[in-house]
Amino acid sequence: MPLLAAAEAGEAEERLPIMPHTPELIWGLLMFGVIYFLVRKLAWPRLEKLITDRQAAIEGGMQQAEAAQEEAEAALREYKAQLAEARDEAARIREDAKEQGAQIIAEMREQAQVEANRISETAHKQIESERQQAVVSLRNEVGQLSTDLASRIVGESLHDETRQRGIVDRFLAELEAGNITPESVGSAADGTEGQGS
Repeated sequence: MPLLAAAEAGEAEERLPIMPHTPELIWGLLMFGVIYFLVRKLAWPRLEKLITDRQAAIEGGMQQAEAAQEEAEAALREYKAQLAEARDEAARIREDAKEQGAQIIAEMREQAQVEANRISETAHKQIESERQQAVVSLRNEVGQLSTDLASRIVGESLHDETRQRGIVDRFLAELEAGNITPESVGSAADGTEGQGS
């Protein structure tokens, strides 16, 4: 029977090759307990501290990132506000420039109108002066011609300067006043000729 038991044990060992020997199992469990104790007392606190520090660093980084994002958003809002203010300022400057341009144009037109009026007045004065000179010159010529004509008609010289001017001036004044018309002068001259004949 011992052979049989030994043969069965040999078969059992051959049947279960995974199953360790009992002393190996005890030593294995004892070593597992020692390693677990060492890991639990020495490595685990360090590992927890490392994980906590890493988590705090990550959370701090996230807070910094959120703070940086808030600062970036605040800077963006400030930039947009400054941009809007700059656009408003540019629009105001354009409006001021348009108003100043319109004012300058109005002033230039007013100055041009004043200058045109001055030139027109000067031209009217010059024309009036030239007309007066022409009238004086014409009076002198008409007076000279009429004196020459009257001298021929009368037959004596009427070239006495003072008398000539008085007669011519009186004749022209009556002519301008409308007291003498060319027809009455012609008929008076015809009557004088008729009397002289």
